[in-house]
Amino acid sequence: MTEILFIVNPISGGKDKKRVVAAIEKHLDSRLYHPQIRFTEKAGDATKMASEAASGVVVAVGGDGTVSEVARGLVDSDKCLGIIPCGSGDGLALHLGISRNPVKAVQVLNEGCRTQMDVARMNGAYFFCTAGLGLDASVSLDFAKSKRRGLGNYISLAWKDWKQHPEDNYTIQMETPAEVAWGEAVRSGDGTAGVVRSEWSGPAIFVTVANANQWGNMVRIAPMASLRDGLLDVVVVHPFSALEIPDLATRLMAGKANTSRRFLRFPASKVHITRTRPGAAHCDGDPFEAGTEFDLEVLPRALNVLIPQKEMDKL
Repeated sequence: MTEILFIVNPISGGKDKKRVVAAIEKHLDSRLYHPQIRFTEKAGDATKMASEAASGVVVAVGGDGTVSEVARGLVDSDKCLGIIPCGSGDGLALHLGISRNPVKAVQVLNEGCRTQMDVARMNGAYFFCTAGLGLDASVSLDFAKSKRRGLGNYISLAWKDWKQHPEDNYTIQMETPAEVAWGEAVRSGDGTAGVVRSEWSGPAIFVTVANANQWGNMVRIAPMASLRDGLLDVVVVHPFSALEIPDLATRLMAGKANTSRRFLRFPASKVHITRTRPGAAHCDGDPFEAGTEFDLEVLPRALNVLIPQKEMDKL
Protein backbone atom coordinates (compact mmCIF):
# COMPACT_ATOMS: atom_id res chain seq x y z
CA MET A 1 0.00 0.00 0.00
CA THR A 2 1.31 3.44 -0.98
CA GLU A 3 1.44 6.36 1.42
CA ILE A 4 -0.25 9.39 -0.16
CA LEU A 5 -0.15 12.93 1.21
CA PHE A 6 -2.74 15.54 0.24
CA ILE A 7 -1.50 19.11 0.69
CA VAL A 8 -4.55 21.37 0.74
CA ASN A 9 -4.52 25.14 0.28
CA PRO A 10 -7.74 26.12 2.10
CA ILE A 11 -8.06 29.50 0.33
CA SER A 12 -7.03 28.78 -3.27
CA GLY A 13 -9.54 29.95 -5.85
CA GLY A 14 -11.78 31.29 -3.09
CA LYS A 15 -13.38 27.84 -2.88
CA ASP A 16 -14.36 25.82 0.18
CA LYS A 17 -12.36 22.58 0.25
CA LYS A 18 -14.89 20.54 2.25
CA ARG A 19 -16.30 19.04 -0.97
CA VAL A 20 -12.81 18.13 -2.13
CA VAL A 21 -11.88 16.49 1.17
CA ALA A 22 -15.17 14.58 1.11
CA ALA A 23 -14.38 13.33 -2.41
CA ILE A 24 -10.96 12.14 -1.26
CA GLU A 25 -12.40 10.30 1.74
CA LYS A 26 -15.19 8.69 -0.29
CA HIS A 27 -13.55 7.86 -3.60
CA LEU A 28 -9.84 7.25 -2.97
CA ASP A 29 -9.08 3.54 -3.38
CA SER A 30 -8.22 2.33 0.12
CA ARG A 31 -6.72 -0.84 -1.33
CA LEU A 32 -4.02 1.24 -3.05
CA TYR A 33 -3.41 4.15 -0.71
CA HIS A 34 -3.03 5.08 2.91
CA PRO A 35 -3.93 8.80 2.94
CA GLN A 36 -2.87 11.75 5.06
CA ILE A 37 -4.32 15.25 4.65
CA ARG A 38 -2.49 18.42 5.67
CA PHE A 39 -3.49 22.06 5.26
CA THR A 40 -1.16 24.94 4.43
CA GLU A 41 -1.18 28.13 6.47
CA LYS A 42 1.23 30.37 4.58
CA ALA A 43 3.35 30.63 1.45
CA GLY A 44 6.16 28.08 1.41
CA ASP A 45 4.36 25.51 3.56
CA ALA A 46 3.50 23.28 0.61
CA THR A 47 7.09 23.05 -0.64
CA LYS A 48 8.38 22.17 2.82
CA MET A 49 5.65 19.55 3.35
CA ALA A 50 6.32 17.98 -0.04
CA SER A 51 10.09 17.84 0.32
CA GLU A 52 9.85 16.32 3.81
CA ALA A 53 7.07 13.86 2.94
CA ALA A 54 7.77 10.16 3.30
CA SER A 55 4.82 9.47 0.99
CA GLY A 56 5.33 8.02 -2.46
CA VAL A 57 2.63 10.28 -3.88
CA VAL A 58 2.10 13.90 -2.91
CA VAL A 59 -1.10 15.58 -4.13
CA ALA A 60 -1.50 19.33 -4.55
CA VAL A 61 -5.06 20.40 -3.74
CA GLY A 62 -5.38 23.98 -4.94
CA GLY A 63 -4.55 26.24 -7.84
CA ASP A 64 -1.44 26.80 -9.92
CA GLY A 65 0.41 28.42 -7.02
CA THR A 66 -0.20 25.42 -4.77
CA VAL A 67 0.72 22.98 -7.54
CA SER A 68 3.97 24.86 -8.16
CA GLU A 69 4.86 24.93 -4.47
CA VAL A 70 4.26 21.21 -4.08
CA ALA A 71 6.09 20.36 -7.31
CA ARG A 72 9.17 22.36 -6.25
CA GLY A 73 9.51 20.00 -3.32
CA LEU A 74 9.41 16.93 -5.58
CA VAL A 75 11.75 17.79 -8.48
CA ASP A 76 14.46 15.17 -9.05
CA SER A 77 13.00 12.83 -6.43
CA ASP A 78 11.30 9.44 -6.65
CA LYS A 79 8.09 10.92 -5.28
CA CYS A 80 5.19 11.54 -7.65
CA LEU A 81 2.97 14.60 -8.02
CA GLY A 82 -0.80 14.27 -8.08
CA ILE A 83 -3.17 17.18 -8.64
CA ILE A 84 -6.72 17.95 -7.58
CA PRO A 85 -7.22 21.33 -9.26
CA CYS A 86 -9.42 23.91 -7.57
CA GLY A 87 -7.88 27.27 -8.38
CA SER A 88 -8.62 30.19 -10.67
CA GLY A 89 -6.65 29.00 -13.71
CA ASP A 90 -5.39 25.43 -13.15
CA GLY A 91 -3.12 25.66 -16.18
CA LEU A 92 -0.86 22.66 -15.55
CA ALA A 93 -3.74 20.39 -14.55
CA LEU A 94 -5.70 21.28 -17.68
CA HIS A 95 -2.69 20.64 -19.93
CA LEU A 96 -2.30 17.26 -18.25
CA GLY A 97 -5.98 16.48 -18.85
CA ILE A 98 -6.91 16.38 -15.16
CA SER A 99 -10.54 17.29 -14.50
CA ARG A 100 -11.58 20.12 -12.19
CA ASN A 101 -14.28 17.77 -10.88
CA PRO A 102 -12.84 16.48 -7.56
CA VAL A 103 -14.28 12.98 -7.97
CA LYS A 104 -12.77 12.61 -11.45
CA ALA A 105 -9.46 14.00 -10.22
CA VAL A 106 -9.39 11.40 -7.43
CA GLN A 107 -10.09 8.70 -10.01
CA VAL A 108 -6.89 9.75 -11.81
CA LEU A 109 -4.99 8.98 -8.60
CA ASN A 110 -6.69 5.58 -8.48
CA GLU A 111 -5.62 4.84 -12.07
CA GLY A 112 -2.02 5.40 -11.01
CA CYS A 113 -0.75 6.27 -14.51
CA ARG A 114 2.70 7.64 -13.83
CA THR A 115 4.88 9.52 -16.30
CA GLN A 116 7.66 12.10 -16.25
CA MET A 117 7.39 15.72 -17.35
CA ASP A 118 9.85 18.51 -18.05
CA VAL A 119 10.57 21.22 -15.48
CA ALA A 120 11.78 24.75 -16.24
CA ARG A 121 13.80 27.35 -14.36
CA MET A 122 14.02 31.13 -14.60
CA ASN A 123 17.00 32.67 -12.79
CA GLY A 124 17.16 29.50 -10.70
CA ALA A 125 13.46 29.46 -9.72
CA TYR A 126 11.42 26.44 -10.84
CA PHE A 127 8.27 26.82 -12.91
CA PHE A 128 6.11 24.15 -14.46
CA CYS A 129 3.57 25.94 -16.67
CA THR A 130 4.69 29.38 -17.89
CA ALA A 131 6.95 32.29 -16.97
CA GLY A 132 6.44 35.74 -18.39
CA LEU A 133 7.65 39.30 -18.76
CA GLY A 134 5.59 42.34 -19.70
CA LEU A 135 1.81 42.59 -19.87
CA ASP A 136 0.91 39.11 -18.59
CA ALA A 137 3.23 39.58 -15.60
CA SER A 138 1.68 42.97 -14.83
CA VAL A 139 -1.79 41.41 -14.99
CA SER A 140 -0.64 38.59 -12.68
CA LEU A 141 0.67 41.18 -10.21
CA ASP A 142 -2.64 43.07 -10.22
CA PHE A 143 -4.61 39.80 -10.02
CA ALA A 144 -2.61 38.75 -6.96
CA LYS A 145 -3.48 42.04 -5.25
CA SER A 146 -7.18 41.78 -6.14
CA LYS A 147 -9.74 40.22 -3.82
CA ARG A 148 -11.72 38.88 -6.77
CA ARG A 149 -10.82 35.58 -8.46
CA GLY A 150 -11.92 34.00 -11.72
CA LEU A 151 -11.47 34.48 -15.46
CA GLY A 152 -13.78 37.50 -15.64
CA ASN A 153 -11.68 39.53 -13.25
CA TYR A 154 -8.50 38.44 -15.03
CA ILE A 155 -9.89 39.68 -18.37
CA SER A 156 -10.96 42.98 -16.79
CA LEU A 157 -7.48 43.54 -15.36
CA ALA A 158 -5.86 42.56 -18.65
CA TRP A 159 -7.91 45.19 -20.49
CA LYS A 160 -6.96 47.89 -17.98
CA ASP A 161 -3.28 46.96 -17.99
CA TRP A 162 -3.13 46.70 -21.78
CA LYS A 163 -4.30 50.31 -22.08
CA GLN A 164 -1.69 51.46 -19.56
CA HIS A 165 1.21 49.09 -20.21
CA PRO A 166 3.82 50.34 -22.68
CA GLU A 167 5.64 47.95 -24.95
CA ASP A 168 9.27 47.17 -24.18
CA ASN A 169 12.27 46.20 -26.28
CA TYR A 170 13.68 42.72 -25.81
CA THR A 171 16.73 40.80 -26.95
CA ILE A 172 16.30 37.03 -26.79
CA GLN A 173 19.26 34.67 -27.23
CA MET A 174 18.41 31.01 -27.63
CA GLU A 175 20.03 27.59 -27.85
CA THR A 176 18.07 24.97 -29.74
CA PRO A 177 19.06 21.35 -30.46
CA ALA A 178 20.12 21.14 -34.10
CA GLU A 179 17.67 18.35 -34.90
CA VAL A 180 14.83 20.68 -33.85
CA ALA A 181 16.19 23.81 -35.51
CA TRP A 182 17.13 22.14 -38.79
CA GLY A 183 14.81 19.16 -38.89
CA GLU A 184 17.56 16.55 -38.78
CA ALA A 185 20.20 15.33 -36.35
CA VAL A 186 23.49 17.18 -36.63
CA ARG A 187 26.42 16.07 -34.52
CA SER A 188 29.53 17.90 -33.43
CA GLY A 189 33.04 16.49 -33.36
CA ASP A 190 32.81 15.20 -29.79
CA GLY A 191 29.75 13.10 -30.58
CA THR A 192 27.26 15.24 -28.64
CA ALA A 193 24.16 16.66 -30.25
CA GLY A 194 24.77 19.94 -32.06
CA VAL A 195 23.23 23.20 -30.89
CA VAL A 196 21.99 26.08 -33.00
CA ARG A 197 22.33 29.53 -31.41
CA SER A 198 19.98 32.26 -32.56
CA GLU A 199 18.90 35.75 -31.52
CA TRP A 200 15.79 37.91 -31.88
CA SER A 201 15.43 41.60 -30.96
CA GLY A 202 12.48 43.93 -31.13
CA PRO A 203 9.46 45.46 -29.39
CA ALA A 204 6.89 43.30 -27.63
CA ILE A 205 3.86 43.72 -25.40
CA PHE A 206 4.96 40.60 -23.54
CA VAL A 207 7.19 37.56 -23.76
CA THR A 208 6.00 34.22 -22.40
CA VAL A 209 8.28 31.22 -21.94
CA ALA A 210 6.10 28.13 -21.84
CA ASN A 211 6.70 24.63 -20.56
CA ALA A 212 2.98 23.78 -20.69
CA ASN A 213 0.64 25.11 -23.35
CA GLN A 214 -1.46 27.61 -21.41
CA TRP A 215 -1.84 30.31 -18.78
CA GLY A 216 -4.93 28.54 -17.41
CA ASN A 217 -8.65 28.18 -18.14
CA MET A 218 -7.65 26.69 -21.53
CA VAL A 219 -6.22 30.02 -22.68
CA ARG A 220 -3.45 28.45 -24.75
CA ILE A 221 -0.64 30.92 -25.30
CA ALA A 222 1.67 28.15 -26.56
CA PRO A 223 -0.56 25.54 -28.24
CA MET A 224 2.42 23.63 -29.66
CA ALA A 225 4.16 23.22 -26.29
CA SER A 226 4.87 19.73 -24.98
CA LEU A 227 5.70 18.70 -21.43
CA ARG A 228 8.00 15.92 -22.60
CA ASP A 229 10.02 17.31 -25.51
CA GLY A 230 12.96 18.81 -23.58
CA LEU A 231 12.12 22.25 -24.99
CA LEU A 232 10.63 25.56 -23.94
CA ASP A 233 8.35 27.54 -26.25
CA VAL A 234 9.39 31.20 -26.33
CA VAL A 235 6.35 33.24 -27.39
CA VAL A 236 6.78 36.88 -28.40
CA VAL A 237 3.65 39.00 -28.83
CA HIS A 238 4.07 42.12 -30.92
CA PRO A 239 2.15 45.33 -30.13
CA PHE A 240 -1.46 45.18 -31.34
CA SER A 241 -4.44 47.51 -31.65
CA ALA A 242 -7.77 47.39 -29.81
CA LEU A 243 -9.46 46.27 -33.03
CA GLU A 244 -7.28 43.13 -33.05
CA ILE A 245 -8.14 42.03 -29.51
CA PRO A 246 -11.28 39.97 -30.39
CA ASP A 247 -9.34 38.03 -33.02
CA LEU A 248 -6.39 37.42 -30.69
CA ALA A 249 -8.69 36.34 -27.86
CA THR A 250 -10.52 33.92 -30.16
CA ARG A 251 -7.25 32.37 -31.30
CA LEU A 252 -6.05 32.00 -27.69
CA MET A 253 -9.22 30.20 -26.63
CA ALA A 254 -9.24 28.02 -29.77
CA GLY A 255 -5.64 26.92 -29.30
CA LYS A 256 -4.54 28.75 -32.46
CA ALA A 257 -2.46 31.60 -31.08
CA ASN A 258 0.44 30.48 -33.26
CA THR A 259 -1.55 31.36 -36.39
CA SER A 260 -1.68 35.08 -35.55
CA ARG A 261 0.76 37.44 -37.27
CA ARG A 262 1.28 39.13 -33.90
CA PHE A 263 2.75 35.95 -32.36
CA LEU A 264 6.25 34.60 -32.83
CA ARG A 265 7.29 31.21 -31.46
CA PHE A 266 10.81 29.90 -30.92
CA PRO A 267 11.55 26.42 -29.46
CA ALA A 268 14.68 26.41 -27.28
CA SER A 269 16.35 24.48 -24.49
CA LYS A 270 18.16 27.52 -23.06
CA VAL A 271 17.12 31.16 -23.24
CA HIS A 272 18.64 34.48 -22.19
CA ILE A 273 16.32 37.49 -22.24
CA THR A 274 17.30 41.13 -21.84
CA ARG A 275 14.75 43.93 -21.61
CA THR A 276 15.35 47.67 -21.48
CA ARG A 277 13.74 48.41 -18.12
CA PRO A 278 12.86 46.62 -14.87
CA GLY A 279 9.26 45.61 -14.21
CA ALA A 280 6.96 42.74 -13.39
CA ALA A 281 7.77 39.10 -14.07
CA HIS A 282 6.04 35.88 -13.06
CA CYS A 283 6.62 32.16 -12.66
CA ASP A 284 3.41 30.15 -12.91
CA GLY A 285 1.38 33.27 -12.26
CA ASP A 286 3.31 34.09 -9.08
CA PRO A 287 4.33 37.72 -9.82
CA PHE A 288 7.27 39.73 -8.58
CA GLU A 289 9.23 42.84 -9.46
CA ALA A 290 12.37 41.98 -11.40
CA GLY A 291 15.29 43.45 -13.28
CA THR A 292 16.34 43.30 -16.92
CA GLU A 293 18.27 40.00 -17.31
CA PHE A 294 16.74 36.51 -17.28
CA ASP A 295 18.22 33.04 -17.84
CA LEU A 296 15.85 30.18 -18.52
CA GLU A 297 16.42 26.47 -19.09
CA VAL A 298 14.52 23.21 -19.26
CA LEU A 299 15.24 20.13 -17.13
CA PRO A 300 13.95 17.18 -19.17
CA ARG A 301 11.71 14.63 -17.41
CA ALA A 302 12.66 15.92 -13.94
CA LEU A 303 9.25 15.46 -12.27
CA ASN A 304 7.10 12.37 -11.81
CA VAL A 305 3.38 13.04 -12.22
CA LEU A 306 0.12 11.08 -12.23
CA ILE A 307 -2.10 11.76 -15.26
CA PRO A 308 -5.22 10.19 -16.85
CA GLN A 309 -4.55 7.03 -18.82
CA LYS A 310 -6.09 8.59 -21.95
CA GLU A 311 -3.53 11.44 -21.84
CA MET A 312 -0.42 9.26 -21.83
CA ASP A 313 0.33 9.86 -25.52
CA LYS A 314 -0.81 13.50 -25.70
CA LEU A 315 1.65 15.46 -23.59
